[in-house]
Amino acid sequence: MRNRIDKKFCELREKNKKALVTFITSGDPNQNISKKIMNFLPKVGVDLIEIGIPFSDPMADGPTIQKSSQRAISSGATLKSTFDLIKDFRKSETNTPIILMGYFNPIFQYGLKKFFQQCSFIGIDGLIIVDLPPEENEYIEKFTKEFNIHNIRLLTPTTNKKRLKKVLKSTNGFLYYISIMGITGTKKPSIVAVNKSVKQIKKMTSLPVCCWISSNKNH
Repeated sequence: MRNRIDKKFCELREKNKKALVTFITSGDPNQNISKKIMNFLPKVGVDLIEIGIPFSDPMADGPTIQKSSQRAISSGATLKSTFDLIKDFRKSETNTPIILMGYFNPIFQYGLKKFFQQCSFIGIDGLIIVDLPPEENEYIEKFTKEFNIHNIRLLTPTTNKKRLKKVLKSTNGFLYYISIMGITGTKKPSIVAVNKSVKQIKKMTSLPVCCWISSNKNH
């Protein structure tokens, strides 16, 4: 079965359109509001949805996402409730790709095979595991292939060609370019610099490149 991410980018390419990707933290500020937000997104033109898995120590994220995880955890959000959120969404929307974004610890604690089985069952299309580098891809590689879940990798302004080649060996769906150095959401990126970097990346791959370009004002 064709992954929804590939299908979506193919459709966008045929229409000569860019992808609009949005992020919400599961359970922030509570499960009911998360459901309402998620169900609303496709209606306003969102092409792909990232769902953040609430985590107690999201060190790679900026203060806004850290606070969203804290609110979600305080309201009782867990990995299971995140699955429930997506399962509910899939009752009415089966076309929009969903990417889970988070840290490896909750996934590992849940059980790797059990986690991927559940992802496949409820309709999750991709993963961004921010603290699992290509060198440790062996933990999930067989499961991503078995259950057709795309492993989406992050790139930064310091990713050189040698590193990019290594990243590309374990990437599917698209590449996620973080356009600033340091903590996300704390600086405003240079659009000129982002365009230049993306052009260089595209010389080495045919994969779509999505950019995180939010500033501290709207992150």
